[in-house]
Amino acid sequence: MTTTTPSTRAGADDADGAAPRGFAARVSLGRVFAPVPSEFLLIASTALLLTGFGLMMVLSATMAKSIALGESPFEVVMKQAIFAIIGIPLMFVASRLPVSFWKKIAWPALILATCFQMLVFVPGLGVANDGNQNWIQIGGVQAQPSEFLKIALALWLGYVLFRKQTLLGSWTHVFIPVVPVGGLVIGLVAVGSEDLGTGMILMAILLGCLFFSGVKLRIFIIPLVVVVFAAVFFAVTSPNRMARIMSSLVNFDSMDCYNAASGDCYQAVHGIWALANGGLFGLGLGNSREKYGWLPARSNDYIFAILGEELGLVGCTVVLLLFTVFAIGAFQVIRNTRDPFVRIVTGGIIVWIVGQALVNVGVVLRLLPVLGVPLPFMSQGGTSLLSVLLACGVLLSFARARPQPVLPAMAPLAPSSPRRR
Repeated sequence: MTTTTPSTRAGADDADGAAPRGFAARVSLGRVFAPVPSEFLLIASTALLLTGFGLMMVLSATMAKSIALGESPFEVVMKQAIFAIIGIPLMFVASRLPVSFWKKIAWPALILATCFQMLVFVPGLGVANDGNQNWIQIGGVQAQPSEFLKIALALWLGYVLFRKQTLLGSWTHVFIPVVPVGGLVIGLVAVGSEDLGTGMILMAILLGCLFFSGVKLRIFIIPLVVVVFAAVFFAVTSPNRMARIMSSLVNFDSMDCYNAASGDCYQAVHGIWALANGGLFGLGLGNSREKYGWLPARSNDYIFAILGEELGLVGCTVVLLLFTVFAIGAFQVIRNTRDPFVRIVTGGIIVWIVGQALVNVGVVLRLLPVLGVPLPFMSQGGTSLLSVLLACGVLLSFARARPQPVLPAMAPLAPSSPRRR
């Protein structure tokens, strides 16, 4: 009788080549279909739901104007949908990239995004909109480069502060190169923009990354004072910005608020009226009254007002809950990571996306002056949607990289002693 030893059997399998290849294929498929962490599901699901919600509201807010201009009612939303179709697969592709990739591209990303931002000052490329020189026009495509500066700045700050972890007890290492480079990036945006909002979001990203880096509070105060001083300086040196700030302080009883021709708080008042018209359950999807020419920024900065008018307090609450779930998922990434780079970049992205959402809602509720920031995922603007989805891809990549729990090794069973008869 021939006995096949394990080595003979292994050699036969190696000769056939089938068994090792089949095993490798099973391992590869297992990695692809392996269960993902809960924070991955929270971030991905809320990003998809908010994007779908946003496309629906952009369609509702713009179809009346499109029909009045003799265009298709789907003209605007189809352009937004193209960026969603590009951004969602890009988000999942980015989620497969390792953390080391994001560390390597931190410097190149910031340099490329800064050069991209400088194109707004090139004659023939830069486009002014409501006094803001913050867009570029290439053919029929219009883009806002400052949106990509947000994610590039978060990655760069994460990498620099990660490399300086042991030196953050000294204020000079905190200050250089974070504040000078951050000031250059923010200054490029503030120079061409009459809206202070984008510059303030970039400042918040800088402060958020410093906070999550674990820098001491006494040292954190230095860049905080610099940021506050810069915000005040950019506000008081622009008549347009000061007018926006002062309009938020005007009483509703003032006649300026009802003057469509010259009232600085005209749009802010109509945003409040839209929310008031919606009540608890809203007028119904597509039934907004303010979108018929009364609310100029109905599809971008004031889309939350249209949401409140059509879907009421219930619809607004659902959207705010989705942003809350998104924040919970992102904070879970911070909680479960051991990598300072992941913690810092995730903190900067949270401050950007969730903070910008709170600022947008605060503007619509007239708690803040008109700052000109869109509602992430939902406002019209392909560049904004694309950058936010890419940032979500970075978070998903970090969620996949969380350390897996190590299962305790099972002790070998002791051989049973033979029974005596």
